[in-house]
Amino acid sequence: MSLPEGATVLSAVRAAGIGLPALCDDDRLTPAGSCRACLARLDGRVVAACVTPAVDGARVEVERDDLRLLRREAVELIVSVLPPRALAGGPEISELARVCHSLGIGAGAAAGDPGRGRDDSHPFVRLDRDLCIACGRCVRMCAEVQGTFALTLTGRGADTVVAPGTGGPWAESDCVSCGGCVDTCPTGALTEPGLPLGTALPRLGHTRTTCGYCGVGCALDVLTSDGEVTAVRPAADGPVNRGHACVKGRFAHGYLRSGDRLTRPLLRRGGRLEPVDWDEALGHIAEGLRAAVAQGGPDAVAAISSARATNEENYLIQKFMRAGIGTNNVDNCSRLCHSPSAAGLTAAFGLSGGTDTFDDVENADCLLVVGANPIEAHPVVGARLLQRVLRGTRLIVADPRAVGLADHADVHLRPRPGTNVALFNGLAHVLLAEGLVDDEFLRRRAAGLAELTALVADYPPGRVAEITGVPAEDLAEAARLYGEAAQPAIVYGLGVTEHLHGTDGVRTLANLAILRGAAGTGRGYGVNPLRGQNNVQGASDMGALPDLLPGYGKVTDPGARGRAERVWGVPLPAHPGLRIPEMFAAARSGALRALWVIGEDVCATDPGSTGVAEALEACPLVVCQELFLSETARRADVVLPAASWLEKDGTFVNFDRRFQRVRPAVPAPGQARDDFAIVHAVAAACGVDLGVPTPAEALAECGRVAPIFAGISHERLEREGALAWPCPDPYGPAEAKLYLDGFATPDGLAHLAARPYLPPGEQPDDTYPLILITGRRWAHYNSGSMTRRSGNIRLDATERLDVHPADARRHAVREGDRVTVESRHGRATMRVRVTEETVPGQVFCAFHFPESHVNALTSGHADTDTSCPEYKVTAVRLR
Repeated sequence: MSLPEGATVLSAVRAAGIGLPALCDDDRLTPAGSCRACLARLDGRVVAACVTPAVDGARVEVERDDLRLLRREAVELIVSVLPPRALAGGPEISELARVCHSLGIGAGAAAGDPGRGRDDSHPFVRLDRDLCIACGRCVRMCAEVQGTFALTLTGRGADTVVAPGTGGPWAESDCVSCGGCVDTCPTGALTEPGLPLGTALPRLGHTRTTCGYCGVGCALDVLTSDGEVTAVRPAADGPVNRGHACVKGRFAHGYLRSGDRLTRPLLRRGGRLEPVDWDEALGHIAEGLRAAVAQGGPDAVAAISSARATNEENYLIQKFMRAGIGTNNVDNCSRLCHSPSAAGLTAAFGLSGGTDTFDDVENADCLLVVGANPIEAHPVVGARLLQRVLRGTRLIVADPRAVGLADHADVHLRPRPGTNVALFNGLAHVLLAEGLVDDEFLRRRAAGLAELTALVADYPPGRVAEITGVPAEDLAEAARLYGEAAQPAIVYGLGVTEHLHGTDGVRTLANLAILRGAAGTGRGYGVNPLRGQNNVQGASDMGALPDLLPGYGKVTDPGARGRAERVWGVPLPAHPGLRIPEMFAAARSGALRALWVIGEDVCATDPGSTGVAEALEACPLVVCQELFLSETARRADVVLPAASWLEKDGTFVNFDRRFQRVRPAVPAPGQARDDFAIVHAVAAACGVDLGVPTPAEALAECGRVAPIFAGISHERLEREGALAWPCPDPYGPAEAKLYLDGFATPDGLAHLAARPYLPPGEQPDDTYPLILITGRRWAHYNSGSMTRRSGNIRLDATERLDVHPADARRHAVREGDRVTVESRHGRATMRVRVTEETVPGQVFCAFHFPESHVNALTSGHADTDTSCPEYKVTAVRLR
């Protein structure tokens, strides 16, 4: 028998197909050896199998009567202090009950007196202290897998029980509601409210799908009964999450049953939105689209596609706009977050995705995490990164705030917002000055070294410290940690992209990986962005962009355009369409006469929300399809009820370019339809036949338009589970790790970028002395339309403004005070949270509560290359 290094006797026995109980053991956790339920004999010695290393040639005995008796006595002792209900449900009620059944221990063995009580304070986790056996699995799960360290064991002897480490009710603890403790609990001491246990589980419907919240792409098993979701479990074989999940994907499905779900089309009459049937709504849309084209030509129509929609739905909407209407006026929310990633990574390496699969991060010996807070925004990724750090991987965090991974960093660089380019140039300066570069890689596979060397000569640590506020010694230490690593990794987020010079930020960050030869070589984890919404990568992959066709062929490229024309059978416009900010400007000017908004609450999430609302008011026809009557839907002329991610069929692409299947677990409510059906219906009302009647056929057609997706199909995904692009061959492998055979640039080289630091669009002054940074909170998602309609609202009920104690004193505000935040562009109202996570002169808030009007504060400044808004630098004052 071949066993992996570090295998235990328990894993060897189970690999041989022999059952052996172990109440304190979970394959995901370090062994504890505390329950003695797995006693075996190794070369004559009785050992706890879960903590004893397997030895080649050793004789192992597990089924002798004396060993069985020892195991039975150990478990009987554990069970003796539990109340009768611990075993009353039979062998299928819990892991403990099954172990007792296998050892011949009857229900009468549980004869303890209840009395330790319950904790029902948390919306997603129930604690029954009387059933706790102090195995410690939940504590280790919280520490070793989630990395939150929220749980501990308290008490002594038989009174030992799990409890939140902070004391007090569970709901007020540091728990982030990943549910891992519930999954690993062997007794039912920790449970999920409303979920039947044991024998009831097989009677539930089971649907494997992919999470529709952030861009991590967790595989989930959805349990259903009578057409409703009962529970969601992380898939043990999920390629990214590996049996783990976060509070959003696992628990935030209550919105499905919300009383204000849209279930019928709405049409504006006399200033009011009134329910109508689908035929009337579609007829009104078709009439409005025809009128818009008649008055202003095809470019008088625009669509904002959705990063929440499937690939197939995004493919269909851009096809309708181009082949049906005749315009390239289609864009998606990546414009507001990661369009600088697409532009910067394409310029540096040739393709718009990250350079590696996330599995490669397991080999990293140094992590550089920049402008990202994965512990809150991408918790499953954050947990995996933290696991690496706890096992010895060095960590550099570059972020103005002290949050998440920053608590575990070897070096925490806290640059002033808007100074990323100077910071990255300073790191490059140290790498070059101290010879911490891969000379052979630079000579054979990179271009632009001379220009970069000349530029960064002007960015020594001392000057960079003056610009960024980062101490020179910290900058040098960070550069050395990254430069001396054998397998360096870069992970970044919106703190790099959402700036006036966001594309320059991506390019200069990519410089570091190129200098180290950490991309395209098999060494390191290259440069990889964390995507915010579930399908923000896929929406762009599918061509929901004004200048790019599916697969990133340029609309101005006759070859790419000709390929699409041959597949679709119509000529296509050759000039780029409008970006999202340009759509709003065109609407306000009267040039845009019809706007179709799919699954985006642009009034809540886009910058300058006052101007966005004015654009919607000015546009003669606004169509919105949504789950709820959002701020955007309230201003629409037609509102179409849409299906959620748990109610639709198709695929998503996650942050590391993996296509994964999305399957409907429950039907959509009332007359709601999925976006795929809605686009077909609108097209049909306009007299356009889009073909591809099913999502599977749409993805197949996309592969003919974009050869890099030609090898990916629903049928193949059903067999293989996940496939990364590029994947041009239906029978060949997917290319998860890019550029091993050359970069995808025209000359086949990685391109270094000599980009000087330029100041941000806004600066603080005496009138607006603070800099506002916006981002995400762990319990909510995007505009909060789904999470605020779930139990998550009990965990995080209001928006708040994080203020440093020094600024709180200076502005005479205290914890919990309601303050008005004013910028040069608007105002918002929030409660104050006093915290040292920020630095003096900077404040932070999220955008999950539209009623706070956070995005009324943000400016019109945007990345000069991609029009991505400068969300991360807004000068404000407090009133």
